[in-house]
Amino acid sequence: MLSDQLRVSLARLANVLRPEADRLEARFLARLEKLDFDVRQRRALSSLTIGSMARFLSRGCPPSDFFEEVEYSGRRLAKLNLPPSAISSALAEYDKMLTPVLQKLMPNEFQNFHWVREQLQFCVMLTLNNAYYQVRETETQAFYEMFWAELEARTLEDLMQRLLAILARFCKADQAHLFLVNSSENGFDCRASYGTSAVSHRRSNSFARLKKTLSTPRCVSGGRAGKGILLDPAWVEFSSSWSIPMMERGKLAGVFQFGFLRHYEWLPRELQLLNAAAERSVMAAEKAKLVEDLGARQAQVRRLAESMMQVEEAERRRISRELHDQTGQDLLWIRLQMEMIEKELPESEHGWKPRIAEVRDMTERTIVEVRRLIAALSPAVLEQLGLAPAMRQLVNRFRSNHSSRVRLQVGRLGPMPKQLEVIAYRLVQECLNNIAKHSYCSNVNISINTADGILRLFVEDDGVGFRVEEALRKPGSFGLAGIRERVALLGGRCVITSRPSMSKAADRSNREQDSPGGETVTQKRKRAASGTRICVELPMPEGGSKKEAVSSPVLSSRIA
Repeated sequence: MLSDQLRVSLARLANVLRPEADRLEARFLARLEKLDFDVRQRRALSSLTIGSMARFLSRGCPPSDFFEEVEYSGRRLAKLNLPPSAISSALAEYDKMLTPVLQKLMPNEFQNFHWVREQLQFCVMLTLNNAYYQVRETETQAFYEMFWAELEARTLEDLMQRLLAILARFCKADQAHLFLVNSSENGFDCRASYGTSAVSHRRSNSFARLKKTLSTPRCVSGGRAGKGILLDPAWVEFSSSWSIPMMERGKLAGVFQFGFLRHYEWLPRELQLLNAAAERSVMAAEKAKLVEDLGARQAQVRRLAESMMQVEEAERRRISRELHDQTGQDLLWIRLQMEMIEKELPESEHGWKPRIAEVRDMTERTIVEVRRLIAALSPAVLEQLGLAPAMRQLVNRFRSNHSSRVRLQVGRLGPMPKQLEVIAYRLVQECLNNIAKHSYCSNVNISINTADGILRLFVEDDGVGFRVEEALRKPGSFGLAGIRERVALLGGRCVITSRPSMSKAADRSNREQDSPGGETVTQKRKRAASGTRICVELPMPEGGSKKEAVSSPVLSSRIA
């Protein structure tokens, strides 16, 4: 920042001013004391003056050494919470004292050196602005890192370790510990450490007194002076130690402690930031604990839901067995008895035969319905042959009862847990039930395959569609919610997209406006409507046949 001409002028000014520098500094310090600047502020401000520069230059030091001192003092003033306007006012007081001295020492050249003083003051203020920026930037960076630590930490332990490391780097501490009051409230547990290994749990017979002592910030000079305050007994080697309480609703929840190999007393700005960081750490730790508790409860709910689903499947199998072994056999016996009675009736009772035949036919239809219920409750093909044959049987059964065209595409799925097969089967079953009740579609596409350890399932129709959010909020409707919950149980992903198509009245109106030749209005509207599409991804268990799933050919079947 200094030109050669300015360097020469500064050197000459320093030589002239050096005999008066000490006397000027004493008067300046006395004036600052009257203006209520504390001793640390007075000491830092005195290093910013022309007299301080004169002492540097008279010792043969380059001007850069003086500006390094200015930058260091500027950082201290920033941490002492002294505003830049107060610095300008203080330096103006020094300038008032300097003017008559220079007029006396350099009466002929006083005006010529006025610009030298202005240039030097400009460089000093520029350096101070940079020093203030460095302090504020460091503080902002610390809070920014704490913010990201809160977002990225997976557990409470991880969060506390991250927060302690951030604050230790901010303080430039050699070692640090984070202690929390234990659940028994008779001591402290070391939950995180920086620059050293964790210390053992600290118990105390006078814990209430220790909590009261640590409830206020403490700065200890020398490790032995911190006896009863420092929770790490090995810190007797440190020249300085800091203790910052973590208060939660007026009670001590924990404490940050930082150790320094050199003497380092905190400044007000540092203490304010550490207190604010400790308060934020308490809130972040409480939030992380709530998130952990919520995660544990969600896992418990999912385990319960998974158990209920297994119970549901077991109950389905039990009911299907009872229907098959008891109800089904009884109905077969009834039908057989009706056939025998019909054959054994004498000719004189020929009027009963039509009625008996009618009952026998009803019994036959009931047997078919019971078999359908048994297959829906617990398909034997799923238990015996696996998912792919069960899917084909399910689609064939759907086709026999509905006029929609169904296209099924199944990849060679390879071995997978029975639970995953059951969930995939139930998902398709529920989708087809919804299509049969609400869709009014002409075409249904179903695809199931595996790749990269993921089971992917797609069900799509060209029906009337619906508004997804409204359907999910509709009371008493659990079809879509059940699909999502089944997918969530296995940590999968479910995406449901749908778009309502035009009403039947609008369809009739558009048909009247259709023109011969080209694409009709109705066809355009149908093409614009997307129907409904459900995409499900379920993670495959490790150890499955991944290579087979990726490279296997696709088996397709079209049911017209």
